[in-house]
Amino acid sequence: MAMSAVDKVALEKWVPRTRVGRTVVEGKITSLKEIFDRNLPLLEPEIVDYLLPDLKYERIDAGIVQKMTDAGRRTKFRVVVVIGNGNGFVGVGSGKAKQYTDALAKAIRNAKLNITPVRRGCGSWECRCGEPHSVPFTVTGKSGSVEIIIKPAPKGTGLVAGDIGKVVLRMAGIRDAWTESFGETRTSLNFAKATLNALKNTYRFVTPVDWLKS
Repeated sequence: MAMSAVDKVALEKWVPRTRVGRTVVEGKITSLKEIFDRNLPLLEPEIVDYLLPDLKYERIDAGIVQKMTDAGRRTKFRVVVVIGNGNGFVGVGSGKAKQYTDALAKAIRNAKLNITPVRRGCGSWECRCGEPHSVPFTVTGKSGSVEIIIKPAPKGTGLVAGDIGKVVLRMAGIRDAWTESFGETRTSLNFAKATLNALKNTYRFVTPVDWLKS
């Protein structure tokens, strides 16, 4: 789902509370990638809305959680969502609240604050087309007991992954990839976070291509 009309109205009324937010509104920062390149803190979800107006989200899990307190058993909704623009940015977040809509709003906010850039490429020796349809090299990610390995695949292979992994990869703009997963992959949040961690690791080191840019 794309940004709703309510979110657009809220963005128009947004008053930045951080230095990065004010810099964005003043037009001194024009892309989300620039924030990550300069290692600036991302503390306001409105910054993501402002710089990525085409951002979409998809719910991957929703359920009810209970907690015993002195006052009795408390029941809340828990929602897990994936956000992305299908062009190199993706995030995962979860939220809990008494009302489903509040839990969904918290999950989306959390995902925006956890958004990360993804380096894409064509790292498969079977393809070498040069287009950013896969990952540039093999990466691994871990969250809890879940570990995932993402390998480059030639064009036309598709996403060979679990359902949750497919959502995260698709939201990041990756169309072809082979994956291997280990651990308790039925845990939706950990599976999604492990996939996000692997995609985040595409920027762990500088490649020879980046040497030419510097």
